[in-house]
Amino acid sequence: MISTRFVLKRLLLLVPVLVGVASLVFSILHLSPGDPALTIAGERASEEFVRQVEESLGLNDPIWVQYGRFLLDAAQFQFGESFIIQRNTAVREVLANKLPVTLELAIYGQLIGISLGIPLGILSAVKQDSITDHLTRIGALAGISVPIFWSGPLLILLFAQVLGWLPTSGRISVLYNVEAIRVTGLVTVDTLIAGNWEMFVSAVRHMILPASVIGVYSMALISRMMRSSMLEVIRQDYMRTARAKGQGAKITVLKHGFRNAMIPVITVIGIQFGGLLGGAVLTETVFAIGGIGTLLVEAIKVGDYPIVQGTVLTFAFLFTLVNLGVDITYSILDPRIEQ
Repeated sequence: MISTRFVLKRLLLLVPVLVGVASLVFSILHLSPGDPALTIAGERASEEFVRQVEESLGLNDPIWVQYGRFLLDAAQFQFGESFIIQRNTAVREVLANKLPVTLELAIYGQLIGISLGIPLGILSAVKQDSITDHLTRIGALAGISVPIFWSGPLLILLFAQVLGWLPTSGRISVLYNVEAIRVTGLVTVDTLIAGNWEMFVSAVRHMILPASVIGVYSMALISRMMRSSMLEVIRQDYMRTARAKGQGAKITVLKHGFRNAMIPVITVIGIQFGGLLGGAVLTETVFAIGGIGTLLVEAIKVGDYPIVQGTVLTFAFLFTLVNLGVDITYSILDPRIEQ
């Protein structure tokens, strides 16, 4: 049973992390070259108009006033309006449209990685130094080594161009208006809520290739960590005692070994998922699905500072939530951690 005190303590520890990230973002953007007011006004704008823009944005205020206002707005998820990418559109609205894209991709990719990586890691550890173990390790090494910008086009070539089984890009067929049924922003979920089976199948078919690219890489890391963790657990005295009492090998591994071996694996899963939420830029680019990672890269290129600030702080917030989930999962697997 998770204690409320443990959860509250972990929540309080997130505050200085978020403040630190916000301070870093504020400092970097204010030290970077370029004038936000000039960017908004345009290069041919008069000096008077540029000054008006500066006053409207509060750029003439002392730096500590700007910093305090920035922290207060960030605490309320208010990041101003986009300068360039979606001019005069609230950053919060832009992020609300882009974040579900990356979130959906990360969830399905991680589910593939977990569902394949954990069983393969256990199998590899139980059958150490066998043919199965060697093949699993080779597959995991290949999954880590092959870059996404190579594996993505290869899968598109095979399954979309040659076999014609799956679409090459996008989130759903252009024949469907997914905005008309938008509820969560997750296409597969929204189509299920709407009860439209054809749209759901189309959304799943579009998700298979990009999620598989991410899932294979995630599977490789998870399986390697699961193998090494399970090997360490198998050699423990309590595992030998369980086998000496006549308990079957499968029951011993699953009942006594699996739970303890999962603790370091949970860390890898959390880091992987947090990284995916940070934006799988290459995957989003290859499959043209335009998530939050692609948005950040574009905002940096054109100097859309509110988008950059909002995106980075959203990344940080989501990553801290993932870390909180990892801590809670730790305490479930091993209640001694709360102490």
